[in-house]
Amino acid sequence: MHVIPGPDGRNRCFWCAQTVDFIPYHDREWGFPVADDRRLFEKLCLESFQSGLSWRTILAKRENFRRAFAGFDYHRMAGFGADKVAELLADSGIIRHRGKIEAVISNAARAVEMEAREGSLAAFFWSFEPAAGSVPYNAATSEASNKLAKELKRRGWKFVGPTTVHAFMQAMGLVNDHHADCVTRPLAAEARAAFIRPGQG
Repeated sequence: MHVIPGPDGRNRCFWCAQTVDFIPYHDREWGFPVADDRRLFEKLCLESFQSGLSWRTILAKRENFRRAFAGFDYHRMAGFGADKVAELLADSGIIRHRGKIEAVISNAARAVEMEAREGSLAAFFWSFEPAAGSVPYNAATSEASNKLAKELKRRGWKFVGPTTVHAFMQAMGLVNDHHADCVTRPLAAEARAAFIRPGQG
């Protein structure tokens, strides 16, 4: 089963069945193109925290993560030191995993470097957008996510494997992975068609 009927009777991607909290996220965010650097960085951080866990857990804590990590302002996060790490490890509102916390702080510094080098995070990430129709539906990884993960690791980013990166690309609209029978797919497709790719406007 690839789609399920929602409370309004319209078909949505099957993963919405896990919790009603997924429906607004699915309908308004997932698969819609994003060019905002902070939102892109936030999502990559949250995908890193999700590794080994469920997105349901992360989504329920998203506002706590935003509070704890300065709204994912990577310029501020890059300055987090040992005292801040200790504070985060004591914060029950987030995932208290030292490796992941230290990784996203390190990635914030890499994001600052990327912004200086590429002009924006968006310009860099969207340069890895795969060709339309080249990514199989509901795949765990893709050629594009493999390439992006490899390049991020080369630049010193952590907790950014191909699966994590593919989930990021799905969510941020670099691919439209809504099922063909999902009510949101044409809306995401319309948004992608109107979207001006960073560096191309």
